[in-house]
Amino acid sequence: MDRRASGALLHVTSLPSPYGLGDFGPGATWFADFLARTRQHYWQILPLNPTRPEAGHSPYHSPSAFAFNPLLISPEFLARDGVLAGGLDNFAPLPPGRVDYGAVSARKGAILERAARNLQQGQGPLGEDYERFRQENAGWLDDYALFTALKAQFEDRPWASWDPPLRDRDPGALREAARSLSEEMERIRLLQYMAFRQWRDLRAHCNARDIRVIGDMPIYVVYESADTWVHPEIFHLDEAKRPVTVAGVPPDYFSETGQLWGNPVYRWDVLREQGFSWWIDRLRHNLGLYDLVRIDHFRGFVGYWAIPASEKDAVNGRWVSAPGWDFFRCITGHFERLPIIAEDLGIITPDVVEVIRHFQFPGMKVLLFAFGSDLPTNPYAPHNLDRHCVLYTGTHDNNTARGWFEQETSPEDRDRLQWYLGKEVHPHTVGIDLIRLAMMSVADTVIFPVQDLLCLGPEARMNRPATRGGNWEWRLDPAMLNPAVEETLRRMTEIYRRA
Repeated sequence: MDRRASGALLHVTSLPSPYGLGDFGPGATWFADFLARTRQHYWQILPLNPTRPEAGHSPYHSPSAFAFNPLLISPEFLARDGVLAGGLDNFAPLPPGRVDYGAVSARKGAILERAARNLQQGQGPLGEDYERFRQENAGWLDDYALFTALKAQFEDRPWASWDPPLRDRDPGALREAARSLSEEMERIRLLQYMAFRQWRDLRAHCNARDIRVIGDMPIYVVYESADTWVHPEIFHLDEAKRPVTVAGVPPDYFSETGQLWGNPVYRWDVLREQGFSWWIDRLRHNLGLYDLVRIDHFRGFVGYWAIPASEKDAVNGRWVSAPGWDFFRCITGHFERLPIIAEDLGIITPDVVEVIRHFQFPGMKVLLFAFGSDLPTNPYAPHNLDRHCVLYTGTHDNNTARGWFEQETSPEDRDRLQWYLGKEVHPHTVGIDLIRLAMMSVADTVIFPVQDLLCLGPEARMNRPATRGGNWEWRLDPAMLNPAVEETLRRMTEIYRRA
């Protein structure tokens, strides 16, 4: 990331599609082409892993750190490739507005089930490509397929309550379960193959246009996940394999009671004894999927907020040290290059800063945090930046620029912003104003949410941390990316030497 460049933040589910949420289909290639025409070089997305309804379909709460969300498969491309006999003529498009995950899961899920059955019956492309996929992903694919099939068999009961031989992964019990569930496991593997194949093609489409994809990797995994079931020894669990302490963050900007994420925290002593092999596999997998990887909650590699599992909020947690130095020394020995962005927002202590600087990971700066009373010395203010950072107008966790300006700023904040820009600022232009300010900054890399490019209000916000319901649902109306918007973005990108 050593050249001046810019790009957009837009999750795949927000793309236009007749199937109720965005996917790897024509809407994704259309957006990549828009980025290319406007001289952008980055497309940042959120995690692509499977989601769960009980977690509001958050992409940061997944039953697998390795698998793809099957709902991101494009039915149009399945029909194109001959996987859907009879095509899609009978499908009535779902509404183009906010994602209705229940409707999408039911109606698009039925299409994907039909595609998987067709592949099992010999319709569509498989052959050597499928066998290569199975071999390259053998370290997680069969375990994930068995875990998912068992969850369905046990009516979604927590895995710690399964029959002890299966809970504890007795080899004989696993072989018998895999035999009895072999057909369902193959269906799950085929869905993963279809998703990975379409993602591979989409990323190649982006790379051919000089667009690099920035993926997103949460530091923690979910307790009800294949990862925790398969590797319980690397998590802080009790003898019954239930969490002892869980992850979160203390009270902060987003919540007075902190954020209780509930993910099991790592046994870093065990991970170190194992040579951090699980993390090496996870990083290798993600670096194979994306051109760069943003690691969410990077500070957890140096110190993490551990909360007793019995707590109802995050207030009574404590900071616990983690072996960040040992970890990254080990990791850098396994990879020729580590194209990682460190999400270093929030409470960042000097020891975290030292690790980030030593290993030369670019950190994040957010313009929405720059205009408080400490503006002259604020580390997010453009005049205090250095080149080696990624500057955002906002992130998926923030309000949109317009929503922030209208709902979250004080009169003094707005006055400081206007003095800084040297002009009067209006709600319907503040998003473009901040993008322009970021573009002209010294930061080599600038990323802006598409909502800010379109100057949309709080109705277009992607996520409200520490809340449930109504998140991850916003979708882009393709008509909004009209020729005037395209021309504005292209000219800014060229003028500020980011093309």
